[in-house]
Amino acid sequence: MSYQHQYVDGTKIHFPLGKVVCIGRNYAEHAKELNNPVPTEPLIFIKPASSVVPIEGGFSIPDDRGVVHYEAEIAVLIGKPLSRTPSEEEVRDAISGFAPALDLTLRDVQARLKEKGYPWEIAKGFDGACVLAPFIPSDAYSDLTNIDVRLTINGDVRQDGNSRDMLNPIVPLIQHLCTHFSLQPGDVVLTGTPKGVGPLNKGEELILELPGKSRFTSRVL
Repeated sequence: MSYQHQYVDGTKIHFPLGKVVCIGRNYAEHAKELNNPVPTEPLIFIKPASSVVPIEGGFSIPDDRGVVHYEAEIAVLIGKPLSRTPSEEEVRDAISGFAPALDLTLRDVQARLKEKGYPWEIAKGFDGACVLAPFIPSDAYSDLTNIDVRLTINGDVRQDGNSRDMLNPIVPLIQHLCTHFSLQPGDVVLTGTPKGVGPLNKGEELILELPGKSRFTSRVL
């Protein structure tokens, strides 16, 4: 992959980009705004590594597949192998960094597929569907239940969430993932989006941040 993990200070992280494991409806208010039921266990789907693009320099969105929605999320970078039932300490030790990210969704495509009862990976896994910022080291946060994430578009705050509102907090969530499949160095976990999702349009200016820790400006090309 041409994309490389890096920290905010520019230091490269020496393992390849892996799979992107995503969690749907991890904030109750987001589920409600889309008229979706609140799940009783994590709703898991995976984006391929080929979906990842860096936020720096701007990014493009499809213009021939209907509405594209933004979903700002806290991204967790895995730095050590995890499998089966890791302890809380093992999960914390395996987390290499945190970053803000955008999970982009072809909402019209997703709706059509859901109506037919079909899988909707093509609405979530297209090239450019995961816009990823550089990471900050994991020790930037002592409390993983208190991480802010914010998205501002054209000067208006569209999403402003905190990990305290997650239905499945970060550490238990990763433990749950490992009961289904292993996580490897270079894998990224997108932990769900707070309320406020909406359409993304070409030419819009964005600020994506973990407030107080990292902040990135970008543009939809």
